[in-house]
Amino acid sequence: MSDPTRASTLLRDNIGDPTMTQASNSETAAAIRAEVRDLKFWYGKFQALNGVTMPIYDRKVTAIIGPSGCGKSTLLRCFNRIHDLYPGIRYEGEINLAPENVNLVERGIDPILVRLLVGMVFQKPNPFPKSIFENVAAGLYVRGIRNKSEVEGRVEEALRQAAIWNEVKDRLSKPAYELSGGQQQRLCIARALAPKPKLLLLDEPTSALDPIATAKIEELMDSLVKDVTILIVTHNLAQAARISKHTAFMHMGNLIEFGETEQMFTNPTVTQTQDYVTGRFG
Repeated sequence: MSDPTRASTLLRDNIGDPTMTQASNSETAAAIRAEVRDLKFWYGKFQALNGVTMPIYDRKVTAIIGPSGCGKSTLLRCFNRIHDLYPGIRYEGEINLAPENVNLVERGIDPILVRLLVGMVFQKPNPFPKSIFENVAAGLYVRGIRNKSEVEGRVEEALRQAAIWNEVKDRLSKPAYELSGGQQQRLCIARALAPKPKLLLLDEPTSALDPIATAKIEELMDSLVKDVTILIVTHNLAQAARISKHTAFMHMGNLIEFGETEQMFTNPTVTQTQDYVTGRFG
């Protein structure tokens, strides 16, 4: 076990440090950004994850697929410790962030620091009841950034990354709820990007959107993955096939198969995976 005090200090010192945002650019395309090692998770007495082990590759999109209730979102939410908001939960195992070499689920590590390192976007857009500007700046304020010019620059940068700047630049003081559903979701992505996270988690980010807004989010992911590692949960197998480099198939809290997406959808090595991707169950 690593030292939680040391780990928290390392996380605090490196939040938003562009030199630590990803593994070095000199790393190979197969560099690992995070690694899940024998991860188990309980809601009270119910064990929801049964020893999951898988890599998360640097600056790639990894999709998690599987039938409802299989543990996809539970796994995703372990990465930024959202479960800690509820009583009676328990982790065992590791989610090791590289190259920092920090176990994100270790006791003693401040979950707030973890959430600044690992941004998350949920199934339905959830903008704060504030202005467009204040939504994106929220994470910067949590980090203690108060310099007006720095905040303004980071907000604009995040909105540009989320491909929504041109749509909102003239109404940053307007309430976020005035935006369309697709715009709200891109705003939430900008909010997650502003603190410069190491990982970006997307939990069914297009399930509540129309096809046009869905296409924009998928195009956005293709652009963002040049700079940030993305982990996405999706029920949409066609979406997983379109946007991800690697895919994890889960069932009943177990990781059944992990591999390159093309291989997983055309020549899976496990019969259960083949049955799922061909629609025989799920």
